[in-house]
Amino acid sequence: MRSRSNYFSCSRFADIIRGTPTLGDYGGTSEEWTAWEKEAKEKHPFRYWLSEDGLDLLQDIVMFIPDKIYAAKYWFINRFIDKTHQLTSNLKKGAWHEMDERILHCLFEELINHVEKEKAWMMLISDKKNSKKYNAPRNATGWFRLRTWRCPEAGIDYLIWESTLTKNENWGVSEGDPEFGKPTPQAEVAKTILSLYKWWKVERPSRPDPYDKSGWTEICDRKRGTGDDWFKMSETEEERTESHKSLEILRKIEEEYDAEDTEKLISLIKIRHSLWT
Repeated sequence: MRSRSNYFSCSRFADIIRGTPTLGDYGGTSEEWTAWEKEAKEKHPFRYWLSEDGLDLLQDIVMFIPDKIYAAKYWFINRFIDKTHQLTSNLKKGAWHEMDERILHCLFEELINHVEKEKAWMMLISDKKNSKKYNAPRNATGWFRLRTWRCPEAGIDYLIWESTLTKNENWGVSEGDPEFGKPTPQAEVAKTILSLYKWWKVERPSRPDPYDKSGWTEICDRKRGTGDDWFKMSETEEERTESHKSLEILRKIEEEYDAEDTEKLISLIKIRHSLWT
């Protein structure tokens, strides 16, 4: 069944039927909502049922055919366009890639898709003017959305906005409370997503090649230039010392890179439950 963005039971009409207006979006704490629900049921039991269960039942009847069409549409999109049943990567096709490499690339490429597609879409629907701002096509939003539109700028802007969210009255935190003004859990996750996104897109690709940084590439090029056989013990003591030192540096750099990859991958796994829209 479709997850609707609008519910009859959350409308102003429902408030009129119920006789007890809701607290509104972020209008109270969980305790206040519990007290409101109890009061609404006690004041007008039948009207409460009619505004909640009755309107939901009516909406299910009215939306029966649209819901079925919507479900069929998104089954097709999820199956053949988004392919949400599988992980993808930009690894070179036709080449062999070990499992550890596939795990790393698949998960981070999906994070990139999450930011540049899903978060970008969230930016569009947050303000109608944003469609023009980010030059979004018609199929980026609405009923005919295909989730193929990609916009890094919009995704990043949405994460930056999320990062500014703080705990206040809308979160049930009053001024004077030690938690007032502190970042919300949503803001903390957004900061992590943005950090991981930038690391994968910018920082990791710009890491110096370990063979070049260690000097091993230069040594190999110099050796090839002499025409000597690699297996001949023609190196001087000084050359052997240089090779051993270079290989040790190479090993250390590769270990540092691998440790960084693992650290970032763990960070991504820790926030996996927040990667939804």
